[in-house]
Amino acid sequence: MKLLKAAMFSMALAVSGTAYAANPTVGGAPMYASKNIVENAVNSKDHTTLVAAIKAADLVKTLEGPGPFTVFAPTNEAFAKLPKGTVDTLLKPENKDKLAKILTAHVVAGKVTAEDLIRDIKKNGGKYNMTTVSGDSLTAELKGKHVYIIDESGGAAEVTIPDVMQSNGVIHVVNAVLLPK
Repeated sequence: MKLLKAAMFSMALAVSGTAYAANPTVGGAPMYASKNIVENAVNSKDHTTLVAAIKAADLVKTLEGPGPFTVFAPTNEAFAKLPKGTVDTLLKPENKDKLAKILTAHVVAGKVTAEDLIRDIKKNGGKYNMTTVSGDSLTAELKGKHVYIIDESGGAAEVTIPDVMQSNGVIHVVNAVLLPK
């Protein structure tokens, strides 16, 4: 299924430069453009770790706010790639600030669609730099027909499901956790 979605994304990029779907399904649940980021994320079976982290970092009210926000949303599988015990350690109350820093390093102010990313990558010589709400940097790049988000440490996350529209922004599902320096 993930390969099919990735192939569809690639084909859509090749044909139109962007990929849009009315109420796409993420983690087995429809995502509604009329709901906010948190309201949709809690229904995705692929984002239970992200939702738990948002709650532990006390970011629910922020991500329910008016935004707009662009969120590069790592899946449960992305969190599972971190060294063993990392997620459990980050979810502890004494690590709330560190967790909030990591999570907000996945959020850019404004609504940045896949079309915007691709246009800005091409316009800027193959790379588009963004500043996250945590003050960290992310760089978007095209590798073949796939959009990757690169963190400050050089880690790369592929956008596997683009343009999941929300009432307060947009989510792009990614397959890796982005880490600030």
